[in-house]
Amino acid sequence: MTYRYQTHGICSRAIFVSLSEDGVIEDVRFQGGCNGNTQGVAALCIGAKAVDVIPRLENIDCGGRGTSCPAQLAEALKLALAKQE
Repeated sequence: MTYRYQTHGICSRAIFVSLSEDGVIEDVRFQGGCNGNTQGVAALCIGAKAVDVIPRLENIDCGGRGTSCPAQLAEALKLALAKQE
């Protein structure tokens, strides 16, 4: 299933996440943001379990904003997993 997450405090406006039934990340797409960086983060996450990716990405800061595209992806994954329950 694909989930849309409205981002907060970053250049990217939204994140689309697709998870398998067992919580494996199948697809990640950022709307806006630094294209090369967001594609790289997305590519590294595909095929991994969301529960393993979340602690690696949360609390990453971008330029003193208190969040980042990777941190917002962690939030998107948390919400997607909660909706699957």
